[in-house]
Amino acid sequence: MERNYLLLTPGPLSTSETVRKAMLQDWCTWDKDYNEGIVTPIRHNLLELAGLDEEHYTTVLLQGSGTYCVEATLGAAVRPEDKLLILANGAYGKRMAQIADYYKLNYVLVSLEETELVTGEVARKALEANPGITHLSMVHSETTTGLLNPIEEVAEVIRGRGITFIVDAMSSFAGVPIDIRGLDIDFLISSANKCIQGVPGFGFIIAKKEQMLATQGNARSLSLDIYAQWETMEKGHGKWRFTSPTHVVRAFYQAMQELKEEGGIEARHSRYEENHRTLVDGMRALGFQTLLSDEKQGCIITSFLYPSANFNFPDFYNKLKTKGFVIYPGKISDADTFRIGNIGDVFPEDIKRLLQAIKEVM
Repeated sequence: MERNYLLLTPGPLSTSETVRKAMLQDWCTWDKDYNEGIVTPIRHNLLELAGLDEEHYTTVLLQGSGTYCVEATLGAAVRPEDKLLILANGAYGKRMAQIADYYKLNYVLVSLEETELVTGEVARKALEANPGITHLSMVHSETTTGLLNPIEEVAEVIRGRGITFIVDAMSSFAGVPIDIRGLDIDFLISSANKCIQGVPGFGFIIAKKEQMLATQGNARSLSLDIYAQWETMEKGHGKWRFTSPTHVVRAFYQAMQELKEEGGIEARHSRYEENHRTLVDGMRALGFQTLLSDEKQGCIITSFLYPSANFNFPDFYNKLKTKGFVIYPGKISDADTFRIGNIGDVFPEDIKRLLQAIKEVM
């Protein structure tokens, strides 16, 4: 199964041949082999991967993209009497505010510049200016730019305040080490098609069990009721309430095995870091500048400034595509950029081939 091109994007991303082959078999959503042999092990393995125990933590899988899980979590965790603080420095943080508008949540949005980190000091000032906050949500890896927000600092600021901590770790979980227990994260949200290197079709939520139980009856949506989905999976030994994306789930199961074989999160993070360093060093040698300074930059995706005023990104993109590489356009409002992802079934040698292709098309 030869690739048509290498996806250098933050997800969907390039998957291994064995992950793609895992989708060639059909599965029945009611069958024990599927629910107890695939879905239930996935739920257990997610907790194991996160270093969590099943007595205090749990997981729920939900059909749809990662945003479905963010919406489902906010819609179930934040009650009408609660007050949510959203700390945003990119499109995905602001998307939380869009969700809050749809659900008519009581919320405050602190919107930073797209190149400014969400730090502990930002959180402290926001809490001082907005008394009565019960929930705080933010993005860990903001792929709008490639920023990696210091959730450790924010966790320290809210520790002991009784604030529910919701982290969108869509593009960082399993690719960047996260101490969920140590940071006292209540809900962590990610997706199948990110650093575990599966394919799009469902997301998942890792939560404190007591927090999951507390969402009962709060959801404003039937399909996005995480408590009802969780309860069905618990009682049905992996059964989904509605038709699950069986092929995608089986591919994810395979991807989790491959993550384990690679050496787990630390090993994958090291590879992503090497991909990123190889890319940045090579691009700078070719005359490109990164949007972010090195201390703000995560290893998931990297933004580069246009090299000149007359740089034609569509032409650049198409020429790279003919050479077997697909990259991403920029997404920020006040600078002309493009982005290159470092995650997926991608290795430093692939990045070196990309750099040679860029040299040729430039």
